[in-house]
Amino acid sequence: MGRATRRVAACAAAVLLASGLQTTLAHGDTPPRIDLTILVIDDGGPSVAAITAELKNQGTPYKVVNLNDTNRPIINSAFLSDTVNGQPRGKYQGIVLPNENPFPNSAAEMTAIAGYEAAFGIRQIDAYTFASPAVGLNYAVNPGYYGTLDGFQGATTTAGTSGPFGYLKGSVPFEDNDPTVSESYGYLATPLANLPAGASFVPLVDAAIPSTTSRGSLVGEYTHDGRKELVVTFVYNQYQQQYRLLARGMVDWITQGVHLGYDRNYFAAHVDDVFLADDRWDTVLKCTPGDVTCPPGTPDTANPIRMTPDDAQHLKQWQTANNFTLDMVFNGGGSEDWKADHQTTVDPTANQMIADQNSYRWVNHTYSHPYLGCVQDVTVVPWRCTKDSAGKTVWTDQNTISGQIKDNFDWAAKNGLKVDPQALVTGEHSGLLTAPQETSDNPNLAPALAANGIKFTGSDASREPAQRAVSSSTLTVPRYPMNVFYNAGTAKEEADEYNWIYTSKANGGSGVCENNANSTCLTQPLDVNTGFQSYIVPLEARIDLGHVLSNDPRPHFIHQSNLSEDRVLYPVLEKILGTYRSLHADNTPIVNLGEREIGQEFQRRAAWNSAVSAGQVTGYRVGNTVTVNAPAGVQVQATMPTGTSQKLVIGSTAFGSSYAGTLSGWVSPGTLQSSVSLQLPSAGTPAAPAAVAPGVAAKSVPAPAPADKKVVPQGVATPVPVGPSDTGRTSAPTLVPGSGTPVPGKDVATNGNGGTAAAAKSGKATGGAASLGTSTTGRSGNR
Repeated sequence: MGRATRRVAACAAAVLLASGLQTTLAHGDTPPRIDLTILVIDDGGPSVAAITAELKNQGTPYKVVNLNDTNRPIINSAFLSDTVNGQPRGKYQGIVLPNENPFPNSAAEMTAIAGYEAAFGIRQIDAYTFASPAVGLNYAVNPGYYGTLDGFQGATTTAGTSGPFGYLKGSVPFEDNDPTVSESYGYLATPLANLPAGASFVPLVDAAIPSTTSRGSLVGEYTHDGRKELVVTFVYNQYQQQYRLLARGMVDWITQGVHLGYDRNYFAAHVDDVFLADDRWDTVLKCTPGDVTCPPGTPDTANPIRMTPDDAQHLKQWQTANNFTLDMVFNGGGSEDWKADHQTTVDPTANQMIADQNSYRWVNHTYSHPYLGCVQDVTVVPWRCTKDSAGKTVWTDQNTISGQIKDNFDWAAKNGLKVDPQALVTGEHSGLLTAPQETSDNPNLAPALAANGIKFTGSDASREPAQRAVSSSTLTVPRYPMNVFYNAGTAKEEADEYNWIYTSKANGGSGVCENNANSTCLTQPLDVNTGFQSYIVPLEARIDLGHVLSNDPRPHFIHQSNLSEDRVLYPVLEKILGTYRSLHADNTPIVNLGEREIGQEFQRRAAWNSAVSAGQVTGYRVGNTVTVNAPAGVQVQATMPTGTSQKLVIGSTAFGSSYAGTLSGWVSPGTLQSSVSLQLPSAGTPAAPAAVAPGVAAKSVPAPAPADKKVVPQGVATPVPVGPSDTGRTSAPTLVPGSGTPVPGKDVATNGNGGTAAAAKSGKATGGAASLGTSTTGRSGNR
């Protein structure tokens, strides 16, 4: 023990002996009550913030003490524990610290924490610290390494795979998004060889130490003096893949597999405009004829993109081969228009997909995909809402909206297509507010949805990331737009449009990526012949995989055009699924939900999170019994060990479902019960703590961790986007066509109103020439 550590230990022992902590903890044969709440001691660093974000995302109750707040509470025995009805109570089931001792001016606080952890069997995470004997490691030298970890390949050890990270296959790759920015830093070191009797350091995640044959710990379990610490020797933020892969296991470790909230990996893909045809990007005009972003007078294309019967057959085969189900978001009117345009009574593509309908989930997308918000004036770019003589917005009427929903349901029934009667996605998510033109929903939307029994309607997550109520009976389901564009049938078209959007004017692009301080541009245009496969596919897959690894049920949306011609969607989906499955064990499959199920998941989460935030949830464990009280009607969200059952008034029933080596799910009190009672199996019940003398607990308190030893690169403090189309890590707006700010085409002239002149257009591409009309309630092409 070093001189500084001995000095801290001597002071700590005196403080601990003088306090009333041991009286509180002397529970003898009375099992203590452990409240299911995590204590987070926050220093403002990115690693503690990442763990806090994970707890919030899972729905796990936690309390934050901000070390930078001069009015913060003092951490002492009364703060950590007390007695309730004669029973000792530990107020926190785990403690997250910035490092092994973040109290440079208060030995008493760390001493109180150490004594509490030893007495109640509570675990501690050191969110980011440097390798040293204070945490059971040698210094990161001879052998060792400290520095950037960008591009390193971490791996779970045998102990990690058999322990908290059993949901991973082994590989933990570190990101390297920008070769000019340091995005990670860490210390690779080996465990101390001569730890005291009873102490051990077990690496759970490690990496090869450069220029040696040794491996150094990145995450390890340090057991000593009746305590357990999870020692993390690299810095991270909440977005980075290396942390996202480990976040679930870190929460499971600190809670010993017993906690409120849960984490699953979701992925769903909505294919919009099924049975319609989509307008095509023009690689010469740099716009989409039929769309309002083209110069005035641009003729509509006669070469739209629509799936063929071969495309439909390939889709079914692909789903089977990849064990993944897509959602078909359909417009029945597109089939009828295609038949009329081709003077036939048979639509082979629709017939093929309806014959295979059980392979997919089906969602109403309205009959003919008109714009259902305000009546659009498309003589300017961006478009604006039509105003009446009194200056009031002219909205699409309720009968039109209701008719579009009902007609599509009727078409499905007539053609023998089974559809979810409660789910909807309007064309372009129209009817919902679309800033800046519409600052509110179409007032006629809510009654039309209610009249047709719609409980969930899709919204654009790039505009409205959270679920919200449209009316008392309808909730939104936010959907992520993918950078696989609606107007691209070939890889060359996709790369060409990507260049136009994400390249500066100086490099031949539109320059729109230069118009926001948080946006970035490509350093040079992609090769249109190879750029899709070499750049766009891996980039979009990494962005979407980030959503999958974030306990995020939001579906992604693309369009039927992406399943036609070059079938540009498949390489992206295969990259997402392939990467995910290469990293995760079979016990942690992707959860693939339909729109209604996703909406219900968000609905339950909102109720649970609201109750937790309001302090209306009480959860605790006594021995092998977990009790949770929540407001009436609020389902409880929990993760428990395999073998856990729900105790009822008479008998018991199964709890949750198996995922990632644990049981998790939503649960409500049984009949005649006001609380949820869960029985843990003996093998999954956290062990009772061994008796620890005050001097032993005090001895375990190290000297305060020196702040200058922990390097936090700017690329961790400020998340580095995967690429220019990654808006999840920045506040930049999405530029996906139809979801973000319209990107004007080449040579579009600015008009006197500050917009750009364009011809008024309407109608829908259906496989023949798109028709032109005077109404502006619809528009040509699809997004």
